Amino acid sequence: MSYQVLARKWRPSNFSQVAGQAHVLKSLINALDNQRLHHAYLFTGTRGVGKTTLARILAKCLNCETGLSSVPCDKCGSCIEINEGRFIDLMEVDAASRTKVEDTRELLDNVQYSPARGRYKVYLIDEVHMLSNHSFNALLKTLEEPPEHVKFLFATTDPHKLPVTILSRCLQFNLKNLSPKVITDYLVMVLEQEKVKFDPEALWQLATAGAGSMRDALTLVDQAISYCQGEITTQGVIEMLGIPQQQQIFALLQAMAAGSAEAVINLVRTLSEQTPDYFHTLDSLLSALHRIAIAQVLPEGIDNSFGDKQQILELATNFSAEDVQLYYQMGLKGREDLGLSGEISAAFEMLILRMMVFSPKYVPLAIDQHGAASAESDLAETDVSSPDADEALDGKKKKLESVEQPHLEEPTPPQPPISGAPIANREQKTSDGHPVPTQQMTHMLWLEYYFELGATGITSNVLANTEFKFADGQGLHFALDKSQSAVFNEDLLPKISQLLSKFFNEELKVFIEIADVENETPASLNQRINQERHIAMVNEFEKDENVQELVRHFSGTVAKESIAAVTNTQLEKD
Repeated sequence: MSYQVLARKWRPSNFSQVAGQAHVLKSLINALDNQRLHHAYLFTGTRGVGKTTLARILAKCLNCETGLSSVPCDKCGSCIEINEGRFIDLMEVDAASRTKVEDTRELLDNVQYSPARGRYKVYLIDEVHMLSNHSFNALLKTLEEPPEHVKFLFATTDPHKLPVTILSRCLQFNLKNLSPKVITDYLVMVLEQEKVKFDPEALWQLATAGAGSMRDALTLVDQAISYCQGEITTQGVIEMLGIPQQQQIFALLQAMAAGSAEAVINLVRTLSEQTPDYFHTLDSLLSALHRIAIAQVLPEGIDNSFGDKQQILELATNFSAEDVQLYYQMGLKGREDLGLSGEISAAFEMLILRMMVFSPKYVPLAIDQHGAASAESDLAETDVSSPDADEALDGKKKKLESVEQPHLEEPTPPQPPISGAPIANREQKTSDGHPVPTQQMTHMLWLEYYFELGATGITSNVLANTEFKFADGQGLHFALDKSQSAVFNEDLLPKISQLLSKFFNEELKVFIEIADVENETPASLNQRINQERHIAMVNEFEKDENVQELVRHFSGTVAKESIAAVTNTQLEKD
């Protein structure tokens, strides 16, 4: 007997054997059991998800000799002939090879005649979107009011190409891509029945490579059995698919979490020596990031798909949620760039480095003069492909964290109003030149003090958008404008406390809550003063006799937004 490929041998013969698609199965089973049958069904979805299979099972249910139900007997003549593809009342047509209107008319010539031996005459048209417009027009009237003994079953991968007149006459079922877990469970059942040995991780790799298609996954299983000489091994599947080992992906993520650019570059170059499929490698990285993101918000929500649940949970503690989202978004965008590069390995390496250096927490350790460079090199020398890589990297990450980090230049802070202190008639300091005691602090005084703090970067941005609330025995309490909450991080509080303690010359602790502010903040005050100054400049400019003469002479208008104050530096240059 000739060999039959797994995708055909294990094609489901009844609804109970179908993997996934529960939303479609429920509708079809209820319709058959309750005798509420439509005359035209349309099955849509990508390749290998079960469109034609469901259509054939439905045809078998409609014509089973034991009765009309959702469970065909698979023993009667009709069921056997449909399984073997020779049932006379099931006309299965490939629309891709019969696109002409003459083919459609020939097909419909026999619609009026009763079925030869079945209960219904079933027309199964695969890839129906390939029919021509004239063919669709010829089909319309019959499709809308067919004889009672006729059922139409359509399957297509591209329903958007179907005329709306056809769609409106059909009961449409959208089949979903199958998840790797559903595919893996089905592959386990098949291989156990076939008595083929397998590694669970290898099946997950094959299921993922199937990209939602059961047929593609079964085809890859056939290929893997041949490649691995009768049994499916993880190493064999990795070599066959040209993908990195999952442990290499985890090692890469560990190095990224530790901030070691040298280790990341060494890992990427090690991967390059294996001539991998870079698109698949990036997909594996994105899949791991997706699982890490889920683990951070719902640890019990991840499965043990590659036997990696514990590693995913550990990585979730090493990454910040912001970095995971940043890496994932950059990976999705960078996938488009891989195909544009003449050297895809370099494009992949640049993508990984771009993920790292754009992280807000990235520190270029190599430029540190206090030992961080050697620590990073030490990290890079770790054999990240070994089973002990995770433990080694974790230990070296702690070593890096103990090294003094170089100071990063912070963003330019909001500038005070040009005229100096915004409230000049307020008494800002005591007779000895120090600010008033914190117990006497008010929000009006806070508006003055802010511009004398000398705050920089993010610290300045946070304080510029705060409203002073009150002072008590615990410290100073502020409210940060909700619209600016994205710039705030609890890690800033010690730095802010130190800054204000130095300014007020007493030990202080600062508390900041996110809330709606009721009064002007230093930032909004600064903005208002500058706007008022600009309005005054515009009014003064428009009153100038020369300007008015130019406007009248040339019928012009004043571009108010272009008017700005001239600085001393600009005057000196002129």
